Amino acid sequence: MRSGGLDEPELADAIGADALAQLQEDIELLDGAGGAFDDAAVLEGNLAPAFFGSALTNFGVEPFLRHFLSMAPPPGPRPSSQGPVEPESDEFAGFVFKIQANMDPRHRDRIAFVRVCSGRFEAGAVVANTRTGQQIRLSQPQQFMAQERRLIDEVWPGDVVGVHDRGNPRIGDTLATDGSDIRIEEMPRFSPEHFARISVPDPLRRKHLDKGLRQLSEEGAAQVFFATTHAGPEPLVGAVGRLQFDVLMHRLEHEYGVRATLHPLPWSAARWVEGPEADVLRVAGGHGLTLAYDARNRPLILFDSEWSLRHTTSRETALRFHDVAP
Repeated sequence: MRSGGLDEPELADAIGADALAQLQEDIELLDGAGGAFDDAAVLEGNLAPAFFGSALTNFGVEPFLRHFLSMAPPPGPRPSSQGPVEPESDEFAGFVFKIQANMDPRHRDRIAFVRVCSGRFEAGAVVANTRTGQQIRLSQPQQFMAQERRLIDEVWPGDVVGVHDRGNPRIGDTLATDGSDIRIEEMPRFSPEHFARISVPDPLRRKHLDKGLRQLSEEGAAQVFFATTHAGPEPLVGAVGRLQFDVLMHRLEHEYGVRATLHPLPWSAARWVEGPEADVLRVAGGHGLTLAYDARNRPLILFDSEWSLRHTTSRETALRFHDVAP
């Protein structure tokens, strides 16, 4: 059948009159519900194109990939503490946007995924983590396709490269070769909406739990906070969606050998807070509010309802509240 529209006479013969009528009705519905395609609006994040296909049956996958490549913009400047990082710059700079532990269960390795923003990356290059100043040799850089990985010699702006993480990088860190303290704007970490206390029945597995929570929180699988109690800091886990809890528990059991228990907590919102310490402690002591700290010791206030959140943030003008980590 030659390529054409829904009016092609061969189409009814190929799929049947009932299927054609249903297809025409579905497309009419999509035309009415959707908006006109605007490339500029897509690049600005104001319009989201939708593709329909099936990876399971391999239907529509190749057309999707071709359209995706034709629509994808070239690498652009990335905001940083020293102005835009231009992809044409000769100096290498990139940022860590993801860390994945135990990608190879036999070796318990950790891979830091780096988005290259400028310059050319070569295997074995020595770069600086601008947060710590530590020099890192990026040996055996790899690229991944599903479960397959391959070693590469060089990558360019816009590419993503995986490097072995020995505990130095964190999500949001900038790696650069020019020796400056440049910090590329990191991806935001949003405030969680679901909270739980996590415990392990076997006290001998507590160290394994702490290690798993630390590494998984560094990956962004969930966020770990600490509330002050009489017995010391108590770990709490927060998630934007409940599915993150399922992923967390599965990985704790199968990667760290920890069978833990989640105890849901009543809070429904959290805000990082900045301001005088006395005011932070005073506000956090209010009814339905709790003070906690994130892994970088930044204070948060947990709220038990949307009403208490709106009431507190509108009244306490001496404090600054952030729904994204400052």
